[in-house]
Amino acid sequence: MTIKYLQSQFFNKSLPILSALICITGSAMAQATDTTSIFFKKENVLSNVVITGQYKPTRSEDAVQRIRVIDHDKIVAMGAQNLRDVLLNEMNVTVAQDNVLGSSVQIQGISGQNVKILVDGVPVIGQQNGNIDISQLNVYNVDRIELIEGPMSVNYGTDALAGTINIISKSTQKNTWETGINTYYETIGKYNVNANVGYHNGSHTILLSGARNFFDGWTPGEPTHFFGFRSRPADSTRAVSWDPKEEYHANLQYIYSIGKWKLRYKLDYFYDKITNRGFPIEPLDNRAFDDYYTTYRFNNTLFLHTTILKNKNLNFLAAYNQYKRIKNTYSTNLNTLEQTAGSASDQDTSKYSLFNTRATLSTNNINAKINYEAGYDINIEKGYGVRILNKEQQIGDYAAYASLEYKLTDSITLRPGLRYAYNTAFDAPLIPSINIKYQINKRLVVRASYARGFRAPNVKELYFEFKDSNHDIVGNPDLKPEKSNNYNVATTYSITLNHVNYKIELSGFYNSISNMISLAQPDTTRTRYTYVNIDQFKTKGLQLNLTAQYKNLTVAVGGSYIGRYNQLYKSEAATVSAFSYAPELRCNLNYALQKIGVNAALFLKHTGKVPGYGLDSNNKITLTSIEPYTIADFSLSKLFCHKTIAVSIGCKNIFNTINISQSISSSNSVATAHNTGNSSLSIGTGRSYFIGIGYKFSNQ
Repeated sequence: MTIKYLQSQFFNKSLPILSALICITGSAMAQATDTTSIFFKKENVLSNVVITGQYKPTRSEDAVQRIRVIDHDKIVAMGAQNLRDVLLNEMNVTVAQDNVLGSSVQIQGISGQNVKILVDGVPVIGQQNGNIDISQLNVYNVDRIELIEGPMSVNYGTDALAGTINIISKSTQKNTWETGINTYYETIGKYNVNANVGYHNGSHTILLSGARNFFDGWTPGEPTHFFGFRSRPADSTRAVSWDPKEEYHANLQYIYSIGKWKLRYKLDYFYDKITNRGFPIEPLDNRAFDDYYTTYRFNNTLFLHTTILKNKNLNFLAAYNQYKRIKNTYSTNLNTLEQTAGSASDQDTSKYSLFNTRATLSTNNINAKINYEAGYDINIEKGYGVRILNKEQQIGDYAAYASLEYKLTDSITLRPGLRYAYNTAFDAPLIPSINIKYQINKRLVVRASYARGFRAPNVKELYFEFKDSNHDIVGNPDLKPEKSNNYNVATTYSITLNHVNYKIELSGFYNSISNMISLAQPDTTRTRYTYVNIDQFKTKGLQLNLTAQYKNLTVAVGGSYIGRYNQLYKSEAATVSAFSYAPELRCNLNYALQKIGVNAALFLKHTGKVPGYGLDSNNKITLTSIEPYTIADFSLSKLFCHKTIAVSIGCKNIFNTINISQSISSSNSVATAHNTGNSSLSIGTGRSYFIGIGYKFSNQ
């Protein structure tokens, strides 16, 4: 029986199996042996401290908002190397892949330009095709990742419509000296290494880390390559599906703490080079066109935290981030390997910068009826380059916001908020939000929220032109800002039965976005695309999660059902349904084998068939669908030498999911933003095996 057959049989009956897993979890756990997990905090069972959108560091179960935490232990167990790897396993989160522009993310069925991605509260810049490439965001020095579904526009302004992802860096150290080195190898051709050193003495802490990641490219059909580098002959095999990539990361932090004051300076540097080799050109096959995409990020951030006037917290940050992307095209002689620069139109350099400063004053008196937060948020974004209108454009957003937490009773907490902004390009409305937490008893809590969202078009969507062999996209200075309304409700119930801790969560959401910005082809006789405002877009969905933990075994299963609005519904109500629905299923298992000191982990996520409607080349409505697929990873981890050496081995993409078809019910292809007309979507690089070895030393 083949793996593909097993996969098909499993997910044809996925819902009954999900129910069965929930029913048998308790009895399975009763047979588990008692030990302490090597790497894992029990998922969704033990408390996690969160800071995103909070007045102070708060336990996740005490927060008024529903906040999901992915901690460092889970990141290590997954063998995750970047944010893309982490989010592949998350519910209500969809990761898409463009093998030139990188990986993008959807939350609650809403695309990446509406997802606010932060690193330590600072916005990440450098969108390509409307999305941040999340595969460029390394996680080797990350403490945890906090994810909030739904708008956080009151706190974080534009882009925070679908959700907010905040990557929290490690910034503390207990011992005087700590140092470590980690290596990672994966059989698809990944060779990564990172190292860190830290010094702590009294009020001073210095943390220095760096990484080099190398991927030598991959294409379907390549044999598993356990060690060494693949040969790349100068023939048709030189062009691969997943382009080679080389990255360098460097991070410096200085923390000065004295009394109630804490000052922190953070410097980040990132370099990334993608090599896109072309096919030999007929008739002689001795020449090919090669593209090189080089990305630089340089980020400076200053943080200040103090407590004043008893219970009042003052937080301040100022950040200046730079992003540069260079595209060069060369004609390569495949006999001599000499390269000649292409035409001027094939070369491009674009630069973006963001100055961001935020400050908040908040109270955190647990005995008070009312606590509050007030602050400002200033963002000034600039774009430079020959493909930017007039070679330079700037947009400023100056905002003040406030919220308060009011304990209506001992059980009910209200948190209304309001943001007012002045945008130099658009009229920004008042943005309200309200969160409600109802602690019915120790076991049962209900959270509900309403938030209005606002997203102004960025410099790239307004003024940028991007063209290469696969893309032809121009900005639109006539765009209108997006506005949205979001509703969320979630119920969490915790109980202990027969020494098994259960946590059950049922949640739902509804989003309505007007003037949503999307890529479209204004003239089907041409291949050029531009950004346009769609009249309306909606998503809605339900999600059910169960986490059960007994001693050293943790099982987390869940499912969601997401509906996405069909744009053609209004004009073709008789033939097109308003929403197209798609399911998701997830199952994670963590188990520590006491006798041999090994931790085992399984991460599995199934994304169901995604139906929809589009226009074919004759402007006729046609049914489209993205076929279902499954991603599953397995790992084993063990500590050696008094926990100074950690070894992880595992298998990624067990079901060997590579490409999935994007089918249509017509012989005419549905237009996309890519000129190639591909009818398949890239998902993964095939089944692979990895090993990670880490060494940590401290003067304990």
